[in-house]
Amino acid sequence: MASDLRLMAIHAHPDDEASKGAATLARYAAEGHRVKVVTCTGGERGDILNPAMDKPGVKERIEQVRRQEMAASARALGVEHAWLGYVDSGLPEGDPLPALPEGCFALEDTDAAAARLVAQVREFRPHVLITYDENGGYPHPDHLKVHELSMIAWERSGDPDYAPEAGEPWEPEKLYYTHGFPKARMVLLHRRLMEENRPSPFGSILERMDPDSGDVMDRVTTQVTCGEYFPRRAAALTAHATQIDPSGAFLAVPTELQAEVWPTEEFELAGSRVATSIPEDDLFSGIDEPAE
Repeated sequence: MASDLRLMAIHAHPDDEASKGAATLARYAAEGHRVKVVTCTGGERGDILNPAMDKPGVKERIEQVRRQEMAASARALGVEHAWLGYVDSGLPEGDPLPALPEGCFALEDTDAAAARLVAQVREFRPHVLITYDENGGYPHPDHLKVHELSMIAWERSGDPDYAPEAGEPWEPEKLYYTHGFPKARMVLLHRRLMEENRPSPFGSILERMDPDSGDVMDRVTTQVTCGEYFPRRAAALTAHATQIDPSGAFLAVPTELQAEVWPTEEFELAGSRVATSIPEDDLFSGIDEPAE
């Protein structure tokens, strides 16, 4: 059934949309909502994380390859897609950290980049925005930049005095942070795999975690049931062949088992201009269908 409600997810790199809220996007798209992913960079500086793709000709064509992967992921999820047009900053490593490369996304002028994102919001007119929290989900410079720009877009897209060249004002009604990796989910999946004498990719991950560290579940306000769409999430992940190792943690657990143990994806309501009740099970909760 077609709907006039629209959702936009803002991500840093191609593959982020597949690992953070992908099944939710697929569910809403399948239910007739318009769903759009905006990818801010081309992922040009990403490493090849799947050994099977670490072969001649891939690294040399990484920008083109990642564009092709992103297109395949969008098809798998059934969503629209746009590039914001910036260059991946890479993940700086070392002590001290090296300087970020000249011309990268994280060093772009914030006002100019925000205006470009606002233009995307005003063109698509989403009722719901999804982005990263103040920590970027993890402190990659591009994720932090996405958070910064997204907050400007949330606050200023409806302001006619802000970037008038970016189009007619549009004010989204709800803003969410995506929380893709609850510790509690890993614990439950690990226990279930152990009970069934199956190999678990989560044991070593949990061992490395500080037992006193918190869980993003402490911040979650909204859990969207979307287990039916986990196969589409897996297809989107698989589409990013340079980034996702089929034998890695993302794809190690059968989708039917994931849906049985933990059938939801998690979000944090970070801003709302409509009345809603917490906890929620729908990102569009409180938003009226536009009158025809």
